[in-house]
Amino acid sequence: MTVLGKKLTLAIVIYFFFLSIIHIIHFYSSLKLSSEILLFTRWGFIVLLAAYGISKRSLTTWIFISMVVGCEIGHDFPAVAKELQLLSKIFLRMIKTVIAPLIFATLVVGIGGHSNLKNLGRLGLKSLLYFEIVSTIALFIGLAAINISGAGKGVVYTIPPSATEIEAIPKQTFADVVLHIFPENIAKSIYEGQILQVVVFSILFAIAVIMIKEQYKKSILGFCEALSETMFKFTNIIMYFAPFAVCGALAFSVGHMGVGILLNLIKLLFTLYMALIGLIVLVFIPLMLFLKIPVFKFFKAISEAVSIAFATTSSESALPKAMEAMEGFGVPRKIVAFVLPTGYSFNLDGTTLYLSLATIFVAQVAGIDLSFGRQLLIVFTLMLTSKGVAGIPRASLAILLGTAGSFGLPIEPILIIFGIDELMDMARTSVNVIGNCLASVVIAKWEGELLEVKAEIKPSLS
Repeated sequence: MTVLGKKLTLAIVIYFFFLSIIHIIHFYSSLKLSSEILLFTRWGFIVLLAAYGISKRSLTTWIFISMVVGCEIGHDFPAVAKELQLLSKIFLRMIKTVIAPLIFATLVVGIGGHSNLKNLGRLGLKSLLYFEIVSTIALFIGLAAINISGAGKGVVYTIPPSATEIEAIPKQTFADVVLHIFPENIAKSIYEGQILQVVVFSILFAIAVIMIKEQYKKSILGFCEALSETMFKFTNIIMYFAPFAVCGALAFSVGHMGVGILLNLIKLLFTLYMALIGLIVLVFIPLMLFLKIPVFKFFKAISEAVSIAFATTSSESALPKAMEAMEGFGVPRKIVAFVLPTGYSFNLDGTTLYLSLATIFVAQVAGIDLSFGRQLLIVFTLMLTSKGVAGIPRASLAILLGTAGSFGLPIEPILIIFGIDELMDMARTSVNVIGNCLASVVIAKWEGELLEVKAEIKPSLS
């Protein structure tokens, strides 16, 4: 941090303390300050934050500042806040264009790029079985956590007409639900936002890619890999508009729902962290104890990789250190080289838990009561759509938007979640890394190839 940044940080801390004292005096004493003085002190704090943001030049910092600005506009100027919803709508339209090509490309590369299905060995089958079991458990833990906490309940929210119309559709038979999964026209599925149909098409397409000649396979996979990289870069471009969208969304929300929505966000953040801790305590650690994997040595071995993931909110940034740590822990290199990269496409424990939790939160905010069967269908959809996004910061936003749209949920509350997404992303990305490291140890143990942990082992991946 620069000298200017340090000075501004100190100024913000002092001013915030001053601001808090003024408001405490106003609310809890007989000395009532004028609304003009309170307004001036709050906007003075925002000016300091803006100066800090200019010196920092960080998207995360500006998203945080935009949250503060949006809340203040919604509180002080509710009439203006209503018009700022346009900013969030622009952002939502842009991000929705990413969903279909992103899912198609990542699934085709993730499934079609590994090996021939006919020759998929014992290692691959065991890995995929483990990935799906643990990811599904993570989804159900997220589902249980948000239903228990009810973090989105109590918000006064007007359901958009589109959502009301979707909920009013007559009850469908089991055959109708199953038939709806399969696309009749992929272009129509993309246009209507039928994300599950896009997933089914992508999976079948990926299987077909595996079956064609190598020369054609390389061309298709090369195109899909280039498409996924382009979509990630396209997402990065859109994210520069995110601070304006978050500001508009929170201004509109606070202006219409009051500052109580902020308490719901804090409750949601707490619910996520408790659910992720629950996943570690109730699933990861018992599994290690059952397989006689040394718990403390394992967490010590992966501590550096998890720290990198937590700080950068990207699983990919922690991959080299995670591979090195697992080889040092006693996992053979051939297993590390297969399980960890594959896990980054199929074993996203933290992300899948977050997605199930966030989707139900959106329904709770909108006052939509989802049946257990409907929630199970959402879990099934997320189990498929979440593949291949662990290493990409903010890619889960596209998955969440697509899933919410497919089930008739309003997408506006998602931008409210996005305001605290950085704090949520740190935790879920860390759990992604923990889960994948544990997967490599479990598979090595399952194969009977886990070596004795030796402190002197210092593997090199070069």
